[in-house]
Amino acid sequence: MLICFGENTGIGNSLHAELSGAMRAIELAISHQWLNLWLEVDSELVIRAFKNQSIVPWHLRNRWMNCMLLTRNMNFIATHIFRERNVCADLLAFTGHNLDNFTVWMNVPTCITEPYIKNRLGMPNFRFVTY
Repeated sequence: MLICFGENTGIGNSLHAELSGAMRAIELAISHQWLNLWLEVDSELVIRAFKNQSIVPWHLRNRWMNCMLLTRNMNFIATHIFRERNVCADLLAFTGHNLDNFTVWMNVPTCITEPYIKNRLGMPNFRFVTY
């Protein structure tokens, strides 16, 4: 099952946004009674937070700990994925900046159709940087 979401967290801090996305994914899985969740994130700091909760800022820690309790009743794994392999998530995060409310798509939203198809076909993604 594919589910996509986007949200404007209102906070400019990338750690807050990455942690919020991870927590939202766990909460969505539980709300749909999905007991198998593989969470891929492009933030190594978020991966470390699963092992060391002291990384989580104090204002998110209660929600984070609640999500950690939820994952104990799931087949849950969180792994790091390089940003170049996470194009769909990057585009959804960018889209989230322009949203007024938390938005869930039960199908592939138009903003990620092309990279989603390329990913499903196993095609590579490139990021070119000019200096």
